[in-house]
Parts: sequence; structure tokens; C-alpha cells
Amino acid sequence: MAERRVADDTADVPEDCLMMALSAARECLDRSQYAPGDIDVVISCSISRTTDGRRHHFEPSFAHRIAQELGAAGAIHFDVSNACAGMMTGVYLLDRMIRSGEVRNGLVLSGEHITPIAFTAAREMEDSRDPQFASLSVGDSAAAVIVDRSVDDADVIHDVELMTCSEYSHLCIGMPSDETGDLAMYTNNKMMHAEDRLSLWPTFHRDKLAEDGRQFADEGYDFIVQHQVGSRFVDFMNKVGEGIFEAPMPQSLSVVENFSNTATTSHYLVLHQALAERRIPKGSKILLVPAASGVVTGFLSATVSSLEV
Repeated sequence: MAERRVADDTADVPEDCLMMALSAARECLDRSQYAPGDIDVVISCSISRTTDGRRHHFEPSFAHRIAQELGAAGAIHFDVSNACAGMMTGVYLLDRMIRSGEVRNGLVLSGEHITPIAFTAAREMEDSRDPQFASLSVGDSAAAVIVDRSVDDADVIHDVELMTCSEYSHLCIGMPSDETGDLAMYTNNKMMHAEDRLSLWPTFHRDKLAEDGRQFADEGYDFIVQHQVGSRFVDFMNKVGEGIFEAPMPQSLSVVENFSNTATTSHYLVLHQALAERRIPKGSKILLVPAASGVVTGFLSATVSSLEV
């Protein structure tokens, strides 16, 4: 990791989770065909939940406050918390709501002000074996995406499936620091990144495709986006996938060197940057792979043609 973005929570108007999420939502709406009043659902997926700098906020929900601020007062609104798979979970839920015919569209968003855990780790950890070591690799960000009903094959979500293995939930925990009470994260990196844990995604993905008589090699993925834990993690995940699928991985997209691990927003930050840099040709099929504490894994695949950044 060469760079990270850090929110300014000391400014007269602090850059907190709510402010960043609202900014991302407004930009997303400005680039869409929808006005705020057209949005049927607002889903907020942040792990960190700060307002007014570092004040932690729980009620009313972020989704409620964001919908009101945007002018989407008539929208269904709720928060989702599912570690770094939060936005993927929000899209999963919205996809199912649209497919059921209950809603026409929705806004999924997240603002993550998580760098305080890095500052806590820098003050408290002793060496690279410390359980706070992984906290050093995080950065702040916000992202928002609008999902609506597909009208053709040019822009469509093909699959979105998630799986939770809760027996591993103790391996990564966010909580007040044992020493100072400051915000901290404790991770058992060796156990979290053991090969049997990393094989959960490709095994689950392979088996879900097999239920429909499909194989990974035949899906025609053009790009793959792993969770942005670190460059070595991304490379290792792709290597494990190749072994289990017995097929080469598509081209890997990553921004971890420039933006670090941005939790729930990481996949959508990669997608945004790749589109902005015109690295994704129209009609590309993209595979997003979450890897969240819990442990949560799965896959989302979509064809992208008309997205503009």
C-alpha cells in the first residue's frame, strides 16, 4: 500500500460517515436518470457510523437520515451491517426486491471513516504479530450505486450469492481498545488467511454454478475484483481460485496500492476507478468477490455497458 485517504474529522464541518455517504449519493444521483423522489429504496451499509466527527450514531438509521436529506422521503429505508460485505449485501437484498416486483429501483450506499483504528494500532501495537496489525492497511471512502430493473443483456446482474460461516466470527472483531477504549480492530491474520478459509469462496462459487449445470471457465468473466485487503491477498485469492476452478482467473482489477482497504466500499471503488480510467470496455462481464469478517464470502457477476463515470 502506497497511499490512503483519511477523512478530516477536525474541520468546521467534519468529514464523517454520514457526510461522505451523502456526498457519494448525491454524485450518484446526478449521474443517473433518477431524481431523489424516484428512488424506491435507500439501503445504508456502513460499518463505521460516525456523525459530528467521531460521535457514534445508531438511531434514527443512517438510511432514514440520508433519504430525508436527499429528498427521497417516500423511499423504504433501512440499514444493513455485514462487515466488509455490507454493500454487497445491500445489492443482494435490493436485487431480490426488484426481481420480486416489490420495487423498481434503489440506492445502496456506504460511508466508511475507519482510519481511527489505524491510529489506535499505531499507538498501541508492538510488532507485526500484534492482532491490530491489519488495522494499519485501512482507508476512508464512500460509495453509492443505483440498481434498477434490467431491460436487456447490456447491463444486468447475472448472479449475486452470499454465504456466512459464523464459526469464524471471532477471528476479526471491531471493538473498543483493550488498553485505551479507542476504536480498534483485532484480527487473527494467520487463521483468517489460512488456505481452507480462502478456499470458501471458490468452493461455494463452483458448487452454486454446478447446481445450474454451469462451470466457472464457461462464464466468460472478463475481470475479477477481490476484496482489497492487500495486494498479496488479492494475488493469493486468485491463485487459490485457479486451483479449485481448474481454470485461469480473469484479469484482476485492484486499487489497494492507492486507496488501501476501504471496507464495504472497496469493490465499488475499484469499479469506479476502472470505469473512470476506461479500463473496462463496454459489455464486459465483471466478477466481484467479497471477503468479510464473519466469515462472509460469495460472488456477484454483472455485465456493464452503459455506466459512465
